[in-house]
Amino acid sequence: MGWTTERRRAGAEGALPSYGDGGPGPRYKWIALSNTTLGVLIATINISIMLIALPDIFRGIGVDPLRPGNTSLLLWLIMSYMVVTAVLVVSFGRLGDMFGRVRMYNLGFAVFTVFSVLLSVTWLQGTSGALWLIGMRVLQGVGGAMLMANSNAILTDAFPADQRGLALGLNQVAGIAGSFIGLILGGLLGPLDWHLVFLVSVPIGLFGTVWAYLKLRDTGVRTPARLDWWGNITFAIGLIAVLSGITYGIQPYAGHTMGWGNPWVIAAIAGGVAVLGLFCVIENRVAQPMFHLGLFRIRAFTAGNVASLLAALGRGGLMFILIIWLQGIWLPRHGYGFEETPLWAGIYMLPLTIGFLIAGPFSGWASDRFGARTFTTGGMLLAAATFVALEELPVDFGYPVFAAILLVNGIAMGLFSSPNRAAIMNSLPPDQRGVGAGISTTFQNSATVLSIGIFFSLMIAGLAGSLPGALTHGLTAEGVPAADAARVAALPPVGVLFASLLGYNPVRTLLGPQVLDHLPAHHAAYLTGRGFFPALISPPFSQGLSAAFDFAIVACLVAAVASLLRGGRYVHKGGPKPLAPAGVAAARGGTADTAGTEDVADTSRHPAPAPRQPPPPKSGPPPPHPSSPPSSPGGGTGPPPEEPR
Repeated sequence: MGWTTERRRAGAEGALPSYGDGGPGPRYKWIALSNTTLGVLIATINISIMLIALPDIFRGIGVDPLRPGNTSLLLWLIMSYMVVTAVLVVSFGRLGDMFGRVRMYNLGFAVFTVFSVLLSVTWLQGTSGALWLIGMRVLQGVGGAMLMANSNAILTDAFPADQRGLALGLNQVAGIAGSFIGLILGGLLGPLDWHLVFLVSVPIGLFGTVWAYLKLRDTGVRTPARLDWWGNITFAIGLIAVLSGITYGIQPYAGHTMGWGNPWVIAAIAGGVAVLGLFCVIENRVAQPMFHLGLFRIRAFTAGNVASLLAALGRGGLMFILIIWLQGIWLPRHGYGFEETPLWAGIYMLPLTIGFLIAGPFSGWASDRFGARTFTTGGMLLAAATFVALEELPVDFGYPVFAAILLVNGIAMGLFSSPNRAAIMNSLPPDQRGVGAGISTTFQNSATVLSIGIFFSLMIAGLAGSLPGALTHGLTAEGVPAADAARVAALPPVGVLFASLLGYNPVRTLLGPQVLDHLPAHHAAYLTGRGFFPALISPPFSQGLSAAFDFAIVACLVAAVASLLRGGRYVHKGGPKPLAPAGVAAARGGTADTAGTEDVADTSRHPAPAPRQPPPPKSGPPPPHPSSPPSSPGGGTGPPPEEPR
């Protein structure tokens, strides 16, 4: 597009600065921001778009997701995309560092689009149809992981450090907003035609693929290296085992309400942790690791990721809990039919998105000037306060108060997310931005899956104690035979939660027509109406809700402590080192600037492109790139040492 890319090689491990003769131009950073924001938006929309549309999808393929044998199909259709993106973002970030972040990002858009098409043309029925959808969601998640892994690194390369907070803030806003936009899109498109839930991504994916191919350019540092196969394999196996164990842990097992005592679940989680430990050993021994564990010696990087993990633990399962609260209790009590509740749950949660849209860009812009610590710590403290406020609400709350709390919660998360991600990316050496961003995304996505397991477990534990007795008493009082009431009361509470989540009429689904048809008409109408089930489930649901909010409060408070301990503003000022003779690695790191205050001047802006240099003489090393800082003694390919406290 009017300018070419020059690459200079220094042996098998040399850094590859890529730059244009005339540079990408001052407008390029905004092109990069708009395209990567579109990519993150469509990737996160697809995390949640199925959640509201699941009843229409299961009706379309002829599967009853509440039958005991189909619970796994339901969970994996929800979780497979999140699990895949959590597992693969680190590997794809590393590949972006090695072969070009834009190249991996462009490929991600294309892969995502292809499997969106294949999801929308599903022709199979029954279990085969569900397995096809799960398989295509897994492969669609591969494309989503490529987009998520490289978008932040592309932005960090394109923007100077004193503007990265704003850029990454807008990108983060798109990511969080996408998860809530997906709820509404799924609720609108699912009733029209469930194929549209997947087809809606295709035109956006086609446009994004072409636009990215034509406009995006690699402006960062590339470091060719051998692929760390053992590191990639052990990381993937370990994380898949842990996340799969969590997914099966919330399913009933052998007469128990949950599967945490299932030997397979215990073996998967314990074995996965052991394999992840082996991954750490491998990464400390191989010459060219997938991920430099030494990056965790950078306090800003470590504290930011720990805070992100804890914030995601507090926030991740919140969406599911609020949706169940709205769909199973609040909306039916306020005149909405059960089949209408999925769409309206998404609409009534919009204040959360609005709060994030307000705070995300502002906090990103402000953190460029004043540093991240104040905003991230304050955001987590404010989020903890909103969880306290939600816990104090009655189950049948007044909506204006509920909306105000959601708005403040969105503001709190926006205050935290944008500065935190900018601080993480600023702390990374230029040639480690892809894999570093991947690690950060893995922390966040894995925490989301973990939080779903924790929140569901807490809810199920709260329901298991009192729901069976409440069901037995309530059903027999309306004339349901004792044997049928006992059968329904003995069902795992997860079935009740899933019925509410999917927008089914819970009592009609649990009792079935064979029981309801033999009851007096007015009794059957009352049992399946909008008042009986919400009133029945409210007391036991409230107990589980309190436990879930208590966990979220603790997670946010610990995240606030981690944010407070991140230290002063830290911007890594490394650049590509002078190219060494063949066979000698070029230095990756560089000098680091850190201080005890948040107002450290930033000098790590992307260097201006330089004209081509004449080829070096054969008898000596090539001249250094004009923008490269002096080489550190001994070169090396590892991360920078621990910065001064």
